[in-house]
Amino acid sequence: MKRSAHLIDPELKAYADSLPDGGLTREVLPYVIELLGNQIRPLPEDLPLTVSEKFVPGPEGAPEVRVLVFTPTNTSTPRPGYLYIHGGGMVMGSPEADQVDTAEMAVALGCSIVSVDYRLAPQTRHPGPIEDCYAALFWMYNHAEELGIDPNRIAIGGESAGGGLAASLSLLARDRGEVPIIFQRIAAPMLDDRTCIAEPHPYNGEYMWTAESNRFGWTSYLGHEPGIDGVSYYASASRAEDLTRLPATFITVGALDLFLDESMEYAQRLIRAGVPTELHVYPGAFHGSPAVNDARISKNEQQARFDALHRAFYG
Repeated sequence: MKRSAHLIDPELKAYADSLPDGGLTREVLPYVIELLGNQIRPLPEDLPLTVSEKFVPGPEGAPEVRVLVFTPTNTSTPRPGYLYIHGGGMVMGSPEADQVDTAEMAVALGCSIVSVDYRLAPQTRHPGPIEDCYAALFWMYNHAEELGIDPNRIAIGGESAGGGLAASLSLLARDRGEVPIIFQRIAAPMLDDRTCIAEPHPYNGEYMWTAESNRFGWTSYLGHEPGIDGVSYYASASRAEDLTRLPATFITVGALDLFLDESMEYAQRLIRAGVPTELHVYPGAFHGSPAVNDARISKNEQQARFDALHRAFYG
């Protein structure tokens, strides 16, 4: 019996009980990737939008970056733009894995969404993935007119590893000063490699994304053991000492998520740095539990995420 079993939201209990024990490893990874690939849902044919594949200039000396562009056809231009960064612990995932949710969000929000297919670890380590994300953002901003996007209404975000990459991307964009970002929406973000060496939380990280998985993800991404000195904040956003001049931020996380403490600490530091910040903690929820779409707590979180981005775009 897991220590946190009695704390799980009742509507999430069956899903939690179906999850395998253990963590992600190099040996298990190919099978998980294959399983996720088999679960990709086709796009609904009745949505008023177009989806196009583009290959944009990558970082210097690196390959082009593949992106999917979701463009609603029932809105006028210029429309807001959102750069979406998928999750997957830095080692798996793709734009296609979330394409149905992405398409529905583009239509519901009346925004164009660019979903970036960044290179994955361990084949590509930091800074490759974050530079891919920046290349997609830079292209999106500089082709705003062609994409029908308002260059002054660009937001970024993602879940899990994608949320961590979005947080690092906000720091990178701030420091380079080339692309203005008005908002970052990060869910259960993978922000801090030092969580791997921190004292374990008594109830967190027992479901979906475990401490073992987290160590594997960070080690794969960094190319060395997590938690040592000298890790760049472009890799691990929580390492940044200066959080000023970042875009308004919206963070959601489950109270049983391994990333709870680092999310709460990051939100607190953002607030102290003068960054408008909203943090939602969902009791009884764990990493990945928003996938249980019919649970009340998942609906509440999804609605809060939607409302936050809508306010950022339209006031």
